[in-house]
Amino acid sequence: MAASRVLVVDDDAPLGTVLAGLLRQGGFDADVVTSGEEGLRRFDEAPYDAVLTDLRMPGMDGVALLERLRARGEEVPVVLLSAHGTLEIAVEAMKRGATDFLTKPFDREEILATLSKAVELGRAAERRPPPLPARLGRMVVGASPAMRASADLIGRAAATTAHVLIRGESGTGKEVAARAIHAQGPRAEEPFVAVSCAALPEHLLESELFGYEKGAFTGAAVRKPGRVELAASGTLFLDEIGDVSLAVQVKLLRLLQEHEYQPLGGTQLRRMEARIIAATHRDLEALVAEGSFREDLLYRLDVIPIVMPPLRERPEDIPVLARDLCERLAAQNGVAGRRLEDDAVALLAGQPFPGNVRELSNLVERLIVFSDGDIGVADVERELARRREQKRPSSTSPSSSPSSSTTSLAERRAEADRQALADALARAGGNRTQAARLLGISRRQLYNLMDSMT
Repeated sequence: MAASRVLVVDDDAPLGTVLAGLLRQGGFDADVVTSGEEGLRRFDEAPYDAVLTDLRMPGMDGVALLERLRARGEEVPVVLLSAHGTLEIAVEAMKRGATDFLTKPFDREEILATLSKAVELGRAAERRPPPLPARLGRMVVGASPAMRASADLIGRAAATTAHVLIRGESGTGKEVAARAIHAQGPRAEEPFVAVSCAALPEHLLESELFGYEKGAFTGAAVRKPGRVELAASGTLFLDEIGDVSLAVQVKLLRLLQEHEYQPLGGTQLRRMEARIIAATHRDLEALVAEGSFREDLLYRLDVIPIVMPPLRERPEDIPVLARDLCERLAAQNGVAGRRLEDDAVALLAGQPFPGNVRELSNLVERLIVFSDGDIGVADVERELARRREQKRPSSTSPSSSPSSSTTSLAERRAEADRQALADALARAGGNRTQAARLLGISRRQLYNLMDSMT
């Protein structure tokens, strides 16, 4: 029988090496890493039978690593190694799912016995595949009942080629769910092509979806393939399907029924090979009742229905979401290792976030950009106060003249532009080309904007 694989996580590299050596002498196959972040990456590469992790570490500590593993659906036994003053934290961690804990200075026989027991417990449990599949953990984050139910459906949908309809409020992660379905399914190596149906008027949406032939209309100098063709045998994601016009709905219905479409100006039907995943924040049944959405199209799309729950229905997911976002966004912004302190996470967990995960993500990124180190409760309080100030309605006196009101609006627009420019430059580390890209404008427009503010 192959030796049990144990991952040792300790920021003290020499101590980690000693621990791994002891485990190998005891018959385990042990690997050692020096951070929780690296530990998570190891789980993306291969499974382990147990984890032995230090409790106190910079960046992602032992408790945070435990939470992240559980949120990803990893039921691997986790044993915490704690100093004398952290026993209460270790006991609390056991309530959150840790298997056991050891104290420093440690005893060789105690470590070997504890790890052996942990491995046996893990194997004896014979747990069924968790509701939140580990393979979706890097994309769909959360361990609440509501999120687990959605993640279970995402996992089931990924194993099929059926069409999927994802519902949920804005910012709940509908596209994230669609990408998770694609990435974990049989079409993972094929393209994932997204179309924002709400962002395009009817005539542009039709040509964007189905493409057009040369000479189809004035200006069509060359043939342009549509998104359906570009998706090939992959996934076509139709975001905000509830905003599509009835005329385009008719063509989408044919696409779903017959798997055929015709480019604008074309004379021959083309075959669609892609799977369709649609998403909406709107009540499609209500739209059907009022006559603005086709009932037969709804039935065709709603083969596998998935609902992404709003954050207010799963507040217990906010801590792990905030930490996950902080880790990823800090790396993207060039400050990898910056972390949210526990009191900051607790404050975030009590906020309403009507904009859901998107709002939380934006807030965390601002905290990363405008903090000088690890993010504490004072940083969060300052940012929350700024947000409250922005949302506060301005008090305009009844006697104010139209010109003064117009001036006030212009001032507010200028302030918003200044803030957006400052945010983009901060995120880009001062790189103006990158800042222009973040703002969606040209570099010349960026310079003009900077000049107008001097």
